[in-house]
Amino acid sequence: MAPLPSSVLFACTENAVRSPMAEAILKHLVGKRLYVDSAGLRAGTLDAMAVEVLQEIGIDAAKHKPKTFDQLEDGFYDLIVTLSPEAQHRAVELTRTMACDVEFWNTFDPTIVEGTRDQRLEAFRQVRDTLLKRIKERFKAES
Repeated sequence: MAPLPSSVLFACTENAVRSPMAEAILKHLVGKRLYVDSAGLRAGTLDAMAVEVLQEIGIDAAKHKPKTFDQLEDGFYDLIVTLSPEAQHRAVELTRTMACDVEFWNTFDPTIVEGTRDQRLEAFRQVRDTLLKRIKERFKAES
């Protein structure tokens, strides 16, 4: 397993679903032992379904404010985990001049699912559960 970083940035396209979910999950699991943040290529609007499925497992992400890479307060991370191909390209560009590892976790975008509210929530739960499992494995974190 890779060593634990001291600072982690999760990145996706709009910082509205996948990266805020990952940020909230890792913060919930490790507390303040790591610095954790998230960003997107564009700042979207936090998706209410992402907040809802996190609340189902006891994680409150309702106060998350989506932001872009350009709005990050800290520009130095030990690890950037990208969750979309677009974010992967941006992270690679960003890290050409800094010592930072980049990992690509191609993660399904649940906002593209159409159907009933329950069908859509199930898509968000699948993303949540996939991120939770992957984060626990990568960061040796247990709930």
